[in-house]
Amino acid sequence: MRRADQARREPVPAIVKRLGWVSFFTDAATEMLYPLIPIFLTVTLGAPVAVVGVIEGLADGISTGLKAAAGYVADRVHRNRLLVSVGYTVSALAKPVLAFSPGWWFVACARVTDRFGKAVRGVPRDVMIADAVEPAQRGRAFGYHRAMDTAGAVVGPLLALVALLILGQDNLRPVFVLAFIPGLATIVLLRTLPRNDRPAGAAQWEPSPLPWRGPFGRYVLVLVVFGLGNSSDAFLLLRARNLGLSTIQVILAYALYNLAYAATSLPAGIRADRKGRLRVFRSGLLVFALVYLGFALAPGAWAVWPLLGCYGLYMAATDGIGRAVVLDMVPDSIRGKALGVTQAVTGGAVLVAGVGAGVLWQAVSPAAPFVAGAAAAAGAWLLLAVPVAPPLAVPGGGPRNSSSGP
Repeated sequence: MRRADQARREPVPAIVKRLGWVSFFTDAATEMLYPLIPIFLTVTLGAPVAVVGVIEGLADGISTGLKAAAGYVADRVHRNRLLVSVGYTVSALAKPVLAFSPGWWFVACARVTDRFGKAVRGVPRDVMIADAVEPAQRGRAFGYHRAMDTAGAVVGPLLALVALLILGQDNLRPVFVLAFIPGLATIVLLRTLPRNDRPAGAAQWEPSPLPWRGPFGRYVLVLVVFGLGNSSDAFLLLRARNLGLSTIQVILAYALYNLAYAATSLPAGIRADRKGRLRVFRSGLLVFALVYLGFALAPGAWAVWPLLGCYGLYMAATDGIGRAVVLDMVPDSIRGKALGVTQAVTGGAVLVAGVGAGVLWQAVSPAAPFVAGAAAAAGAWLLLAVPVAPPLAVPGGGPRNSSSGP
């Protein structure tokens, strides 16, 4: 049996499973609220649609620098467990306070706090996952983690739906309080994470620069171009409501998206390990462009359902796999820095995209942000279509995934 075939049959390591359950409960809490926040802002609090873009962009923008800092710490001092625990705990405590929001500014503060927690935990968690598996299994490991994370995102909206059916569709504040229950489960699970942050044989930290002249630099450029059109998913939910879906239907459609995402994340990760991670990532950009174009041209509310289902396929092909792509391009000693920088750059682009989408929605039309997003994704797809030399083997990096074409 070939080594690659054997690696694909090895069980997922226990630490990856444990982090998967932590993310499951965290995302259940997050997604209980996420489809309700745009409606809460615009209907309950009376904020204009542009404020939704400002809040989401502000939350992502403030977390941008923290991601890079967390990556630096993950490489140098190996306090990954501490950062992961702090990040998840902060997010768990930030969600229920939304129930007491007197105005949109309070929602902005709560969202920023939540994103602070996500920024602190994200890169150290990804480094923990990478430490637990061989390089040939990275797509599978990240795919498994994203599948567990997104399974929570399926459960969360359904819990919110049940709560709204009991409490009434306009009674959103108690749902925010209920989100603390899965958050508490997250805090309990965090106590089971291993205390040894540095596995045997881990690469020693050294002050190495990022390899900007090569595939990594090209990939960051692709992320910037794509990110400038990839506004917050809140606009997808607002567009669904704009096309005629009720609050309950918006939640169900969002659950469908997460179900498609969860169901295809692990298969996408396995395929990426076998066929090439950049190839699968590029196919995801094409799906995004087609979905956003579909939202721009949607003839009615019925179109939201298949479009959000396809949007889940895009996420499965890009989210966890995109992180594995970064790890393929840099030495192990700076992978935290590389993950932090790519996520920070993406966050900065998304900040611009969120504000721009809100302005386009109000100044032009609700379809305009989606036309811009489709154009940006198509541009990023074309950038990846240009052949580049595969990344070379680097010290401590293990074998490299060399597929970079379509």
